[in-house]
Amino acid sequence: MSERGAVLFARYAYPPNELGYCGPADATALLRPEDTGLVERHARRFEGAWCYLELLAETAGLPDPLDERVVEAYWIGNELLDRTDPAALLARLRDRFRGQWGGTWQDAADRARAHHSFQVFDVYPWARLLGTSDSRAPLDVLDRCRIRTGVVRSVGGEFATVESRPLRWTGGHLVHGAPRPESVRWSTGGRSLIPGLARGDVVSLHWDWVCDVLTRPQAARVEATEARQLAALGLTAR
Repeated sequence: MSERGAVLFARYAYPPNELGYCGPADATALLRPEDTGLVERHARRFEGAWCYLELLAETAGLPDPLDERVVEAYWIGNELLDRTDPAALLARLRDRFRGQWGGTWQDAADRARAHHSFQVFDVYPWARLLGTSDSRAPLDVLDRCRIRTGVVRSVGGEFATVESRPLRWTGGHLVHGAPRPESVRWSTGGRSLIPGLARGDVVSLHWDWVCDVLTRPQAARVEATEARQLAALGLTAR
């Protein structure tokens, strides 16, 4: 098992797990990167994410779903996404989520991608609720659940102020609003999955947590993959 891949998975999976939204109980297991066996056992119990990791690994001919390249493909995006057949992904999801409805993934056809943005905008039901009388709740979930990028403006203790662009709903399309500062965590109880932060760092965010310090190409991939998913769903203006 890849130690680097296990830690990378933990960085992105911890925020929703700690909030109780997905994964097994005791999210603190993901804050123990020194125990990669524990992290792997915890990761296998993420019903949604693990399904994608398995398919990505199989398609790439890699024996480990926690291979760093596989984990990066799912959360950030890389060339492994283009190797995965959308039909194979949908077949895997239908088997894993048999009897579950809510999103638009059953009819996803060619837009299905083994990336977290597909899980957020297609598998979860929130995007299809944007046209209801009150779109604030689904918009907030979509904005926080997606992997988004930002720039660190200041760091104080276990919190950082990060400038990022929120999602906005125009009544017909999702657009990115003007950059705004938000207070997010990068450490809790003295434990963190990243070595530290500095002003000017480009970072990835998931819910209220800094997941990683990104390279510019990685940040561009996060943004481009989300844009592609929204365009395929018809949620962006043409």
